[in-house]
This record gives sequence, C-alpha cells and structure tokens, in this order.
Amino acid sequence: MAEAEAAAPAPAPAPAPAPAAGGTEFSADQIEDFKEAFGLFDRVGDNQVAFNQVADIMRALGQNPTNKDVHKILGNPSADDMANKRLNFDTFLPMLKEVDTYQKGTYDDYVEGLRVFDKEGNGTVMGAELRIVLSTLGEKMSEPEIDALMTGQEDENGSVHYEAFVKHIMSV
Repeated sequence: MAEAEAAAPAPAPAPAPAPAAGGTEFSADQIEDFKEAFGLFDRVGDNQVAFNQVADIMRALGQNPTNKDVHKILGNPSADDMANKRLNFDTFLPMLKEVDTYQKGTYDDYVEGLRVFDKEGNGTVMGAELRIVLSTLGEKMSEPEIDALMTGQEDENGSVHYEAFVKHIMSV
C-alpha cells in the first residue's frame, strides 16, 4: 500500500487564495469609500455596526446578497445576536469580499425568468401576478417593498413591461 501511495504523483499545491476569495482585490480608494459608507451606519459612534445592518450596507455598496447569504456569512447568528451583536470594518471587509465573488444575475437572466409569466407573448406580465410572485417566491418581499418597486411600472391595463421593469430594478 505504501508503494502505491509513493508511486502516485503528489497533488500540486493549491495556489494561495486570493485576498477577495477568488475575486479581484479592492483598490485603496474603494476600501476608503466602503469605510466611509460603513461609518454612515454606525449609530452609536463606536466604529461598529449591528449584525442586522450588514445586508443593508452591502446593498448600499452595490452588492445584492440574499438575507440567507448574509446570515451564513455572519455565522448563522440568533435573532438576538442579529439585533445586539456588532462588528467593526476590519471584520466586515472580508465578508464584503466574499459577497463580491457571488455570481450575479444578469439582465437576460431576469428577463428570461419573467418571460415565463408572459402568457400572451407580448412582453408584459400582469402587475397583480408579479406582486404575488414577489411576495411568495424566493426571498419574499413585504407589501411596502413591492409598492416601492412597482411604482410607475404598471400601465393603464395593470400590465408591466418586464424588460423595462428589469432595467428599472437593475438601475435602482
């Protein structure tokens, strides 16, 4: 058995992980901007933020993690920990780098997903149906979140032109 192990080529050493977990390293200017944005969420003045603010900060910095992703990155904290535990920027930055490596949905991905609901093949979906989907599937949205997202998107027939809707969402 030892001979077989000795005869097998040793696996090549794994390359050292990139600082951004496979993504590109953030520039010094980006980090400074992130730090400034992070500071805006510090309501106590101790250079820390609550766990329950982490998802909002990441989204403010252009990421789009799910709440489940953020919960996992934070170590699956309890509801009490989410409300009461705090972290500093040096702890936050590696978490942001991890989220930055996640695959992002593209315009075409979202359009294709909404096309399933286009029963007439005319580039529209019923606004009422879209509201139901947003409130019941995946990471469920609240009524106020849906209302904010849907404002100005429905035409006089209650239809939503989903290609324009996706462009709207991706620009927000």
